[in-house]
Amino acid sequence: MTPRDAADANDNRWSDLGRPPLNGTALRRALVRDGGLWCDVEVVERTGSTNTDLAAVVTGEKGADEGAVLVAEEQNAGRGRLDRQWTAPARSGLFFSVVLKPGPVPVERWGWLPLLTGVAVVTALSASAGVDTALKWPNDLLVTVDGEERKAGGILAERAGSDAVVVGIGINVSLRADELPVPGAGSLELAGATTTDRDTVLRAVLRSLEQWYLRWRDAGGDPVASGLQETYAAGCATLGRTVRAELPGGRTVVGEAVALDGDGRLVIATADGVQEPVGAGDVIHLRPA
Repeated sequence: MTPRDAADANDNRWSDLGRPPLNGTALRRALVRDGGLWCDVEVVERTGSTNTDLAAVVTGEKGADEGAVLVAEEQNAGRGRLDRQWTAPARSGLFFSVVLKPGPVPVERWGWLPLLTGVAVVTALSASAGVDTALKWPNDLLVTVDGEERKAGGILAERAGSDAVVVGIGINVSLRADELPVPGAGSLELAGATTTDRDTVLRAVLRSLEQWYLRWRDAGGDPVASGLQETYAAGCATLGRTVRAELPGGRTVVGEAVALDGDGRLVIATADGVQEPVGAGDVIHLRPA
């Protein structure tokens, strides 16, 4: 056994030949270019949370430039919305975060960033992996497995300092049925993806995110002018469904999700005729599409 073989055996990077490690050098060569959004792509073997790590860099002494990307082969303290844990076997998915600094866009429109990221991801997954992916408001990625709607990914956007947002993305790529953390989980592989090559999928997602972000930023964050509001609504599995929104403070709203307003909030029409916009909370689909 050569020293290289011994090192690989020790860190177990090639223990599953169906899940090869990402090549950071190749990713940087493909994604970092003059005039582009992405300035660096770093791949680490494992970490607690890419969002936490990047936020610490942004607010640290040296700071971080817009377009920095951090990818982890494995996360052991990944976080979703409402502080939910996100765990998966090493190299079974894509777990990464990016730094965005939408300075020209009014802060009140920054709430569109997780929705924008969702649009970028589903667009990329359709093109690169042949998987029809839907969006559950505000930021869950849904796939269909054996006729059942399953969550295959999620998005978490967090302010970092005064001028930056760190957006984290998690996608289950090659997760097998016996590895699902909960019954309602899914993956691209289980949804019949044409490829589970994480390099291909990651490149497609980051290129799509760059295109959508620059279009939105150049439009001053206007969700109508950039086409974001219309595109999100077209791919949102929540609209037209009967839902229960569990809001901060313990309040619950039940009704039909009828629209997205100009701030990206979900508008729910209740049985008593009230249309209530919901900007935060946990939304549960009660009626199939």
